[in-house]
Amino acid sequence: MITPSEAAIDLNADLGEGFGRWTLTDDEALLCVVTSANVACGFHAGDPSTMRRVCELAAARGVRIGAQVSYRDLAGFGRRSMDVPAAELADEVAYQIGALEVFARAAGSRVSYVKPHGALYNRTVHDADQAGAVVAGILTAGGSLPVLGLPGSLLLSAAAGAGLTAVPEAFADRAYTPGGRLVPRGEPGAVVHDPEAVVARAVRMAAEGAVTAADGSRVAVAARSLCLHGDTPGAADLARRVRAALGAAGVRVEAFA
Repeated sequence: MITPSEAAIDLNADLGEGFGRWTLTDDEALLCVVTSANVACGFHAGDPSTMRRVCELAAARGVRIGAQVSYRDLAGFGRRSMDVPAAELADEVAYQIGALEVFARAAGSRVSYVKPHGALYNRTVHDADQAGAVVAGILTAGGSLPVLGLPGSLLLSAAAGAGLTAVPEAFADRAYTPGGRLVPRGEPGAVVHDPEAVVARAVRMAAEGAVTAADGSRVAVAARSLCLHGDTPGAADLARRVRAALGAAGVRVEAFA
């Protein structure tokens, strides 16, 4: 068990998930709570003006900017798995990182890490080709950027093998299987809606490194970052409650190194 004096967690949220006149995430409110911002790069959501605005807000608040790369799937919000050839996927990942880097640098910051979104995130848990393609895209974009992913995923293994920093993350509002994987969104109970339960799970993940799986078993979750989904109703208020509860439990909230 992690002692309170040892516990530290990064809070990340998916931001900039709008397009044109349509908005989904309360970016300004969430950027007052999180320490890392996963910014949509145009493939599942986001457009140039939205990316620029979120980068400016994040830079002004000292929040780290991360590229949330996705399959090219605006209609499906990036939640449909696609069989994209590895070389093509690597190019698309590099393209998304490069686009966000332009706006991050214009805001006086930079892209500090990469996190796949939706179906790509889940696919890279078990698909070595797709995981390798994401890492290849990061390297093409010019960097040794840290990679956020599910503990035990092939994505984090590929990242570490390429010399990148692998950052394991957890989800307080998602149900887990006994094997430590996320319950697919299409299954009943995949998303935890009770705010009290989400707050309690967040504190346990950060302070104890564990979560209760869908079958009631205890699952180890060695996470350095905790994702707070920005597209859920009341996301900003829930994020504030999670951060306050972490502080009350003696857990330091800080960006991962």
